[in-house]
Amino acid sequence: MFLLAALGAGAIFGGAVLIISPSGKLFGMPLYLLKNSPFLDFLLPGLILFLLLGLAPGLLVIALLRKTESAFAEKFNMFSDMRWQWGYTIYMASILIVWIQAEMFFMQAVHWSHALYMVWAMAIIYMALLPQIRNLYRLKHS
Repeated sequence: MFLLAALGAGAIFGGAVLIISPSGKLFGMPLYLLKNSPFLDFLLPGLILFLLLGLAPGLLVIALLRKTESAFAEKFNMFSDMRWQWGYTIYMASILIVWIQAEMFFMQAVHWSHALYMVWAMAIIYMALLPQIRNLYRLKHS
């Protein structure tokens, strides 16, 4: 949960900065970094970052803590023996991997932060796969 919460907090901050400064100047990120991407500025990437990797992990942490039931969320859970929150944790790590891969593809470069976030995503998956975590979120069938 800590890894998800820290990811969410960082992405909310980073996304907000990009939304406020779509030119990238507040982060010192020149627009030429987007030359191979479909984006003209950092506004849309900032919104995606803010919502998908910021708010979503934060809400997921709350759902993990409360073990909230959701028939709607359960429909998209491909892990039939596990609570939807556990499955969405795997999804969130996968989204982070795709995000980082897309950044590297569009920037046509690798930055140390890309390696950090790839390890972060793998750590989320590793922690979720620990037997004690799986047991905590396994569905109890009668």
